[in-house]
Amino acid sequence: MFRGLTFVLNAFTLRFVSKEIIGVVNVRLTLLYSTVVFLAREAFRRACLSGSTEQNWTQVINLLWLTVPVGALWSVMLGWVWLCLLEVPDPAGTPHYEVGVLLFGLSAVVELLAEPLWVLAQAHMFVRLKVIAESLSIIVKCLLTVLLVLLVPHWGLYIFSLAQLAYTSFLVLCYVLYFVKFLGSQEAEKSSFPLSRVRDLLPKCTRDKPVVNWRLAKLTWSFFKQSFLKQILTEGERYVMTFLNVLNFGDQGVYDIVNNLGSLVARFIFQPIEESFYIFFAKVLERGKQAKQQNTDDVTMAAAVLECLLKLVLLIGLTITVFGYAYSHLALDIYGGSLLSSGSGPSLLRYYSLYVLLLAVNGVTECFTFAAMSKEQVDRYNFVMLALSASFLSLSYFLTQWQGSVGFILANCLNMTLRIAHSVRYIQGYFSHSSSRPLAGLLPSPALLLVFLGSAGLTALSEVLLCCDSGWISRLVHIAVGAVCLLAVLTTAFFTETKLVHFIRTQYLSRYTKKGM
Repeated sequence: MFRGLTFVLNAFTLRFVSKEIIGVVNVRLTLLYSTVVFLAREAFRRACLSGSTEQNWTQVINLLWLTVPVGALWSVMLGWVWLCLLEVPDPAGTPHYEVGVLLFGLSAVVELLAEPLWVLAQAHMFVRLKVIAESLSIIVKCLLTVLLVLLVPHWGLYIFSLAQLAYTSFLVLCYVLYFVKFLGSQEAEKSSFPLSRVRDLLPKCTRDKPVVNWRLAKLTWSFFKQSFLKQILTEGERYVMTFLNVLNFGDQGVYDIVNNLGSLVARFIFQPIEESFYIFFAKVLERGKQAKQQNTDDVTMAAAVLECLLKLVLLIGLTITVFGYAYSHLALDIYGGSLLSSGSGPSLLRYYSLYVLLLAVNGVTECFTFAAMSKEQVDRYNFVMLALSASFLSLSYFLTQWQGSVGFILANCLNMTLRIAHSVRYIQGYFSHSSSRPLAGLLPSPALLLVFLGSAGLTALSEVLLCCDSGWISRLVHIAVGAVCLLAVLTTAFFTETKLVHFIRTQYLSRYTKKGM
């Protein structure tokens, strides 16, 4: 519900602001905020959550409060870079940039005020607190953004900066109110919570012990040295856009929105599949042993599941790729109006539809690979991932010089193809001395491929003739053509991919039937 509301409110906001403002907010200012927050707290989080819940929490809380001055220092230094060294947006089209930098930097520091409470909540498995606090804060941010856009649209970056500050402030408030109510309660006493008073959440000296746990402090420093590289690889696209000026602010905004829209498919469809079956493969197979060294029945079952799983995500990915080409323009026009449907937006989403196909296949192949690899093989693969990430950043720069914002998606496609090739090679080697060949039945049936090709041609022709400047009647006819083609795809798949249909029935439908009972 929270995500759906956010999705709708963002679509509404897009109709009242320029794509240049979206680019500055979603790429430039959000990168400042995320960089400050990540560098200030990531190392502390990893160090303080690596121990047990029985550690001295006074020392841990003292250490965690250091995130606030560290964040303030990073905010000042990076704020100066954002104001003095990077290209400044045109004040006529994107007013109040300086105030935006100030407020986004301040919001990062405000969020760090909740860091001791966040770590306490995570260490003691307060999962609902995190979900509810973040969901409510996002809703507050979206509602305030919509309200300001309607009342004072000329405020420009003030709108998004104030909304961001409201988000972090409300997030901190949620954690504070929860712990004020929780500490000293019967629930806290029953769970033997290590703190009993609100003042225990504040930094203080300890008797006969150092102010902080120096082992954790050294561990924090070790993690901190790794955090630079991790942040660069995580936010690589935004750093390339921000520091190398490969795209103007308008193109940055459109790319970021399309990227977020496209990633919804991976987040809601493919990620749950990968997480569920990673657990399955990890339980069925013994890590680090080849197929010939394991129970034959277990290997046969794992191979059969892997084959069906790959076929499933491949067909979902092909469906998204085929129909994404003809319906990208319409989808963006419905979601964001002319801001997204004009210019590079439709082309970006079409290329992203192809990227989703590669993303789907890679998710399952790596899911199996990580479940079957030994610890040493996983460590070696992490170095391969590091090299691929570095090559992705280089490719992004050169391909955007050639193809504009589409270059980022092409670089992602090449990177994902290399990762798939690595995983496929491992899977082939893993089953080389076994009778199972999970990759052999990967291709769809000829009839289904023919229906996919026909659907691609019909929907593309329908888009040319009916979409998207001929009114809603033409659009509805275009949607109807797509619905008929999709029905043809599903019907053909049902009658030709019988093994996959049986897999879906046994793995998914039976599970939901049991839940319903």
